[in-house]
Amino acid sequence: MIHYNRFVLDNGLRVLVHEDHSTPMAVVNIMYDVGAKDEDPNKTGFAHLFEHLMFGGSINIPDYDEPLQRAGGENNAYTTNDLTNYYCQLPAQNLETAFWLESDRMLSLAFSEKSLEVQRKVVCEEFKEHYINKPYGDAWHKMRALAYQQHPYRWMTIGKELKHVEDAKIEDVKHFFFKHYRPINAILVVAGNVKTEEVKTLAEKWFGSIESGEKYNRNIPSEPKQTAARLLEVTADVPLDALYKTWHIDSRLEKGYYVADLISEVLGGGTSSRLYQVLVKEKQLFSNIECYHFGTVDKGLFTIEGKLVKGVKMQDAEDAVNEIVSKIQSELISDIELQKVKNKTESVIAFEDMSVMNRANSLAFYELLGDADLMNKELLKYQEITSEEILEYSKQIFDPNNSNTLHYYSKN
Repeated sequence: MIHYNRFVLDNGLRVLVHEDHSTPMAVVNIMYDVGAKDEDPNKTGFAHLFEHLMFGGSINIPDYDEPLQRAGGENNAYTTNDLTNYYCQLPAQNLETAFWLESDRMLSLAFSEKSLEVQRKVVCEEFKEHYINKPYGDAWHKMRALAYQQHPYRWMTIGKELKHVEDAKIEDVKHFFFKHYRPINAILVVAGNVKTEEVKTLAEKWFGSIESGEKYNRNIPSEPKQTAARLLEVTADVPLDALYKTWHIDSRLEKGYYVADLISEVLGGGTSSRLYQVLVKEKQLFSNIECYHFGTVDKGLFTIEGKLVKGVKMQDAEDAVNEIVSKIQSELISDIELQKVKNKTESVIAFEDMSVMNRANSLAFYELLGDADLMNKELLKYQEITSEEILEYSKQIFDPNNSNTLHYYSKN
């Protein structure tokens, strides 16, 4: 059970405090309710560009890192299709330093052509290195565009194309900032060796005077139900043929999400899983194979992907995957196997909760979903799932008409 206190400032900033006096450290986590799905389809990559810009100096503080390091702290950030998260950890006695730094960049970034140019170059290099020049780097660009026809999950966090980031103008950047990075769209979590009253005082002092901004109301097109299988074949300069298959699953707050999560463990959770045992160890069709989903807030993708052993035909490999998938659609999994994946899920949740930084991040995420207390109910949702529900949901999601397949062939 993760205990926390919650209050809201007059400007709409939600603040959650998780006291843990067993550590000398404090974590300050700010989550903004904006991700790549909130971008203009013709100006993608902005949420990720902002992750970089937010470290490029704010209105009163030219350098974010240096004062934080002097206070014994470290920081990082990440962007997904659904959200943007900034976090730092520092000795609890220096907590106010983090409030000073974070509030200033929420107040306003130091928008300059120079900063934009520097960070744009960094992001463009990242795009080239990971998505253009890397083997299989474009696979997920292609898969997303295949699987999503309407929803903005059809582009990746880095952006749909390099040109969007290259062409980013300072006016576009400013507009994006003042639309999304406002107290009304933010969640502040403070965790560790802190007291709620102290956090209240600091939150009022440093964040209370920042203008709330307008509440951002999403109007995102929902993805229509897929009614026919989709296939894309690609040939590129990669070492091995690869197979990618995806199926649409329920959104993060629906029961189907939890069932799909357990199915991914049955099929692909490590070397004892069905896919690995049969396709890598026994039949030696794949050199490696994975099964996972993205944990997205809106309806997501359940994925199986693997690299084929050289000389194996794509059709044989895909038939073997389909055979394993059809088995989970037609036979109840045993109580022992179900209990095993539930135990594994429980240990993953427990392990994540050991770190105060992870607890802070999780509290922010569940608050973003609508209720921080969901964090304490997750495990029960997994424990309640039955073998029958796994069978029924497998029939639903692994419908061939719900599938997207990418055959990625090696030129060699």
